[in-house]
Amino acid sequence: MQTMVNSTTPIDTTTATTTTTPGTVGTGLPGTDHRAEAKSRFSKALDEAKAGVAELKAEAMERSGTYKNRAGEKGDQLKGDAAAYGDQAKNKAYDLANDSKGKASEGLVALSRMINDNAPTLDEKLGVKYGDYARTAAGSLEKNAATLDEKSLEELGEEAREFVRKSPGTAVAIAAGAGFVLARMFRRS
Repeated sequence: MQTMVNSTTPIDTTTATTTTTPGTVGTGLPGTDHRAEAKSRFSKALDEAKAGVAELKAEAMERSGTYKNRAGEKGDQLKGDAAAYGDQAKNKAYDLANDSKGKASEGLVALSRMINDNAPTLDEKLGVKYGDYARTAAGSLEKNAATLDEKSLEELGEEAREFVRKSPGTAVAIAAGAGFVLARMFRRS
C-alpha cells in the first residue's frame, strides 16, 4: 500500500517502517536502512544454506561411497563363496564318479566270475559250445572291467562323446533302455 508524504514522494507502507535502528545513518527515506540490512541478512542466510547443502552433499557422497564399497565387498565375498561351493561340488561329483566307476568295474568282475563259475554247468546241461560262449563272455567282461579301471573319467567321457557322434541312434536306444531299467528299479522301491 502506498501513501504520499509531502504529496510528492510515494512510500510503500507494506515493507517500509519509519523507525531507524540506533547506529545507522538514514538516507532520508524511512526504511531504506532496513532494506539493506534485510538484503544483507538474506544474502548471509542464502550463503549459509548453500554451505549447508554443500556439506550435506559431501556427506551423502561419502556415505554412498561407503555403502558402495560395502556392497562391492559383500558381492566379492559372495562370488568367492559361490566359487568355493562350486569347486567343492565339482570335487565331490568327481569323487563320486570315480567311486561309481570303481564299483562298476568290481560289478563287471563279479559278474564275469559268476559266469565263469557256471560255465561247467552249461557244459554239462547244454553242451561245450554254450559253455565256451559263457567263458568268452566272462573274458570279455573282465577285459572291459580292466579297461574301465585303467581309463580316467575324462577319457571315458571323450569316448562316450565320440560314440554318440558316430552312432547317435544307438546312443539314444541305449539311453532309453537304461532309463526304462532305472525307472523299473526305482518304481519297485
